[in-house]
Amino acid sequence: MSHRPGTPIVLRSQSRSQLLRDCRVYVNLLEMLLELQQSVQDHFTHLRTLQEEQSHTAAICEHEEQLNDLIRVMINLTWSEAVSGLGLQETLPVLNSRAAVGGIQRVNSSSQPYRPTPQQSESGATLVSQDLSSRGIDIAASFQLGFQDYQAYQRDKYHKDKNSMGFINLGTSENKLCIDLMTERLCQSDMNHIEEVLLQYPDWRGHPFLREEVARFLTYYCKAPASLNPDNVVILNGCCSVFSALAMVLCDPGDAFLIPTPFYGGFIFSSYLYAKVELIGVHLESEITEENTSPFQLTVKKLEQAMVEARLKGKRVKGLVLVNPQNPLGGIYSQESLKEYLEFAKRNYLHVIMDEIYMLTVFDDSLKFHSVLSIESLPDPNRTHVIWGTSKDFGISGFRFGALYTHNKDVASAVCSFGYLHSTSGTAQYKLHRLLQDTEWINTVYLPTNLSQLRKAYNYVTGQLKLLGIPFLSGVAGLYIWINLKSYLEPCTFDEELALHQHFLDMKVMLSRGKSFKCKEPGWFCLMFAEKLPTLEVAMQRLHNALQIQKQIQEQKQIEKMLLDASVS
Repeated sequence: MSHRPGTPIVLRSQSRSQLLRDCRVYVNLLEMLLELQQSVQDHFTHLRTLQEEQSHTAAICEHEEQLNDLIRVMINLTWSEAVSGLGLQETLPVLNSRAAVGGIQRVNSSSQPYRPTPQQSESGATLVSQDLSSRGIDIAASFQLGFQDYQAYQRDKYHKDKNSMGFINLGTSENKLCIDLMTERLCQSDMNHIEEVLLQYPDWRGHPFLREEVARFLTYYCKAPASLNPDNVVILNGCCSVFSALAMVLCDPGDAFLIPTPFYGGFIFSSYLYAKVELIGVHLESEITEENTSPFQLTVKKLEQAMVEARLKGKRVKGLVLVNPQNPLGGIYSQESLKEYLEFAKRNYLHVIMDEIYMLTVFDDSLKFHSVLSIESLPDPNRTHVIWGTSKDFGISGFRFGALYTHNKDVASAVCSFGYLHSTSGTAQYKLHRLLQDTEWINTVYLPTNLSQLRKAYNYVTGQLKLLGIPFLSGVAGLYIWINLKSYLEPCTFDEELALHQHFLDMKVMLSRGKSFKCKEPGWFCLMFAEKLPTLEVAMQRLHNALQIQKQIQEQKQIEKMLLDASVS
């Protein structure tokens, strides 16, 4: 039987009439599942509008997410059975509720052009494909969910002259304040060196000359009590690659790490892509109480509680992930607190992965950063692993460089095997070696300039936030401000948070919303401020415009509610 382009089904071994009957059964099943998914969403939306207590609302949202995950699995199973059971080589006839996106079919409950609904964005849009494996579908869905805004930005970047209506990205943590200074340094003659070894495959641990320089650099800037060993350094193409590799070599699929929330959302993709490692949030609260002397405070008591709850659920917790300075909160841990967290990990036989990628961006002169490598006697050095890179401190994320420092020889040996897939180019390693070697330029030129520019940008943005009456968490380090937009959400739910996020995108300004950082409280956003002042000025105006629109929508809702109440009474 020949197949014409555009014909949706290719029939193979069964009779045509039987296949068509089976096909209609599967189509009807898919339609019913989609209707069920929409009904569940509508039901829970109605419940949330009736429920005022935040604890009950959180429980409702959790049940909603669980049910939608189950329905999504049912849809994928039905689709898989349809493809294998009917002997189809192409997609089933397109349902009214399905819109094609590239080579993948995205299940959506509307016949309108695709735009993510709140529920789909919370639990992930359902993707089905005849060409991808189940794992491939899962990876494609995770990537699309986590990076769709960033992809839109890449296609339409703001430029004051060439594209003044493009996206301004205040959601991705990149330091753009000293690009000119860094470009000048990287163009100097000592950087322009090519030799045979740089053009060949490197040592998978990283070239020895760079590992030696990284060990010296970390010894100096982390104030290590003794010189660090270059043999304990592993170089990969980015800190996320290092984190992903650690997840692979420290855990089996299904194992878990504890991590305080809110946390950098990229960890989720990095830990799940290869290793299938779960991140269990240690949820921190913004409210100040007798127990919480400061907002989003991490205590050993909270770590112990999270550990107990994880074990009761049968989770195998293998490690604790800490980011210091903190992303997205912009704070730093005291040395005393670090020791307490490390002692907790030792008591529970946990590895500690310490991400210190922002260690040179502490722009508040009154506070001092303490690296875990500065601790004289680590509670469990064999289970303590430090990640650092140049993406944030030096604003060169495009170099794709991340370093692991671990005292554990077995861990270093296992992680270095990932250099076969994730090594940094030889020419980039040479330039990084020369850059890190230039301590005088770093200390007298780059760091003072960078920290000064960070303070100016931070002061400008926080000043604008104060004028707009927007609360925020005071930061001392990093490239971002954790801002509170709860007053713009009515009701204060993650659905409304997503709607506000969309208003920002409509105004061509990108922020990261709290849900992507696994924040337990709706209404928080992360605003990256390490941008040139003229661009920041445009971005803050766009932010203001989006918030004005949100206020108008809120006022309209209140008027409609008053009219409805009046008509009922």
